[in-house]
Amino acid sequence: MNDLFKQANGLVAELMAKPWGQVSPSVYETGRIVTLAPWLVGQRERVAYLLDAQRGDGGWGAPDGYGLVPTLSATEALLTAAERGDGDPAVLMPAARAGLDALREVLRDPPELPDTPAIELIVPHLVALINERGGADPLPLPPGMDTTRLTKVRRLLESGGKPPQKVLHVLEVAGDAGRSGAVGPTPIGTVGASPAATAAWLEGPAPHDSAASARRHLEAVATRYGGPVPVGLPITVFERGWVLSWLVRAGVPVEVPAEMAADLRAAIGPDGTPAGAGLPADADTTSVALYALSLLGMPCEPSSLLTFDSGEHFSTWQGEDGSSVSVNAHVLDAIGEYVRARPAAAATYEPVMTRVARWLAARQQSDGSWNDRWHASPYYATLSCALALGEFGGPQYAGAVLAAREWVLATQRPDGSWGRWTGMAEETAYALQTLLLGGPEPDERAVRAAAGGYHFLTRSGDFSDYEPLWHDKDLYSPTAIVRAAVLSALHVTRPHIQGN
Repeated sequence: MNDLFKQANGLVAELMAKPWGQVSPSVYETGRIVTLAPWLVGQRERVAYLLDAQRGDGGWGAPDGYGLVPTLSATEALLTAAERGDGDPAVLMPAARAGLDALREVLRDPPELPDTPAIELIVPHLVALINERGGADPLPLPPGMDTTRLTKVRRLLESGGKPPQKVLHVLEVAGDAGRSGAVGPTPIGTVGASPAATAAWLEGPAPHDSAASARRHLEAVATRYGGPVPVGLPITVFERGWVLSWLVRAGVPVEVPAEMAADLRAAIGPDGTPAGAGLPADADTTSVALYALSLLGMPCEPSSLLTFDSGEHFSTWQGEDGSSVSVNAHVLDAIGEYVRARPAAAATYEPVMTRVARWLAARQQSDGSWNDRWHASPYYATLSCALALGEFGGPQYAGAVLAAREWVLATQRPDGSWGRWTGMAEETAYALQTLLLGGPEPDERAVRAAAGGYHFLTRSGDFSDYEPLWHDKDLYSPTAIVRAAVLSALHVTRPHIQGN
């Protein structure tokens, strides 16, 4: 137990030592940097990373449609690298041709594509780049996808109009239009918290000081990762909010530096807070930061969340296409914990809580689970919703929490783990917390299943890498956040299995 506490406090200390955040490298983003910034330190290492990450079937990435975006990016990057001499063409071209074959295969009968950010912009852009090479068998776009939105974005930028901030995160799809005077880096040098977007902006004419700042930022990121780059950085507020929320909610005793809590509070403005510099404010990061502050004894009025209220549910950001159950679960957490700390606010916020809880319950699947647009795993969405409804929804949602537990019990793997594609530490951590936290006391079946999950985690040893499951342009893993979820699951499970 003391070792677990030591690990948790060490993790919190790392948040201060690495303020930009801890994120896995991305095949998609690394491929874009290979093409856009061959001058950047670590080019050969980036190419080697792409080669090493290629699957045996020639593609890249996860199953169920998640491989399309990384395979397009890596294939185009290897074709470009071979033409430039950034490696041995005798090695690069066979890998690129295998990527093309994999793309033709998947686009011949494409699966339902995941709802990842900007996929409707990224896929047409990369398909066009590959087809411009004049191959005899051009790649088709997936059914139902066209260039309409991509054309609108480019025309807006060409006109000198200021794009929505979320567009900056994927500026690399805009081509020459992305180098307009309406776009520039943040004070730390990033455009859209994206290495690819920053590199794309640098391709155009830019003020000397701004360009130098952006170059230094890219060099710092590439150096930190040894060449490859993550899909988004920095994620300062996002990482701190989630790590602290996981740990404190689970009762893990951690010492939170006063300056970290103060920085988290200072990040929340009238319109909320972004995940990190260069990104738009969003309801998810704002909610989790507010929730963490309340858990730390620093409750902050959640009025900034109301800017994301659509009247039915809360949008991730204003003008969002679609909706997210995990975002709304985190809104319910944030408002509920604030009302718990400030009972006088109940009259203002309880009607909102009632509406959000009803909306969440209505989106539970018939098997008891939830799915979400920000994570590939239903275990993440199910935990988020079960915890929020169990703690702040009221007794009328006890049945929904129990249904979620039944789904978790029914989907455990023989080795004690849980996972969408295979047993994974992250998903096992979410399943354990669904069984044991929030709602009614767990029954004997839940405790037995939790013991199996606990032993899976302890048998698997010390985790340093996690399979990417979180949605961005490519799947990624926010490794510090996932580590916090695993430590929290071990902590809440251990008292239930003493002697087992």
